[in-house]
Amino acid sequence: MTAKTDGNDPKHQNDSSEQPQMPLVEHLLELRNRLLKMILAVVICFAVIYPFANELYLWLSEPIRSLLPVGQTMIATDITSPFFAPLKLALFLSVFAAIPVILYQLWSFVAPGLYAHEKRLAFPLLFTSVLLFYLGAAFAYFVVFPLVFNFFTAIGPEGIVELPDISSYLNFVLKMFFAFGVAFEIPIAAILLILSGVTTPADLAAKRPYVVVGCFIIGMMLTPPDIISQTLLAVPMWILFELGILFGRLAKREVAEPDTDESSVE
Repeated sequence: MTAKTDGNDPKHQNDSSEQPQMPLVEHLLELRNRLLKMILAVVICFAVIYPFANELYLWLSEPIRSLLPVGQTMIATDITSPFFAPLKLALFLSVFAAIPVILYQLWSFVAPGLYAHEKRLAFPLLFTSVLLFYLGAAFAYFVVFPLVFNFFTAIGPEGIVELPDISSYLNFVLKMFFAFGVAFEIPIAAILLILSGVTTPADLAAKRPYVVVGCFIIGMMLTPPDIISQTLLAVPMWILFELGILFGRLAKREVAEPDTDESSVE
């Protein structure tokens, strides 16, 4: 006979934080302190990165500058672009670099309310989500950009001079970084859907044909209108979806084990 467990079970109580519940005001103060630490981390990163903003922009624009004909370079069609483009890049990279601190502060805020077995899964998921976002951005820069820019510079009509605008280029690459970074979070989304009970690994596997089509539709919406960049986004999304199903099964088994240990058979 399986012993019934409820909210008064001391095992469940010991799983969560042993500290007494804080009043609402203290929760709000704690949240404010966490937010201030996030903002401070971004400000510190910005102070370190901004002096090198011009050099970083040159590095970021290397994939397209290397494909321009000899003697041609990028241009600024707006008077303020030479100032604001590197500034915008420095701000983006500051948030990008501070993501581990931002997520750690969020983790520290919600962790006291989690059970022990939830903490065992939450922190690896948090770490993996940061790593996958960085991998998505790196994949865009080192794999996608050279192929996409080579495609665009090769198909232009004869007699057309390629003079990319620095602000337009920055907006394009930031959009691509975000698209690939978010796309690489698919395994985390699949695992969370499985753990929350919204779906099961078997249900996700059964919807595989629709997911593959959806990956190509998303690739078409988030990337330039060429088959190369669309495929380079869609195929990794499909592979990551399969990994999400695999690790979702493992995570579900990990969550089920504490429940099995907490029950007894008489």
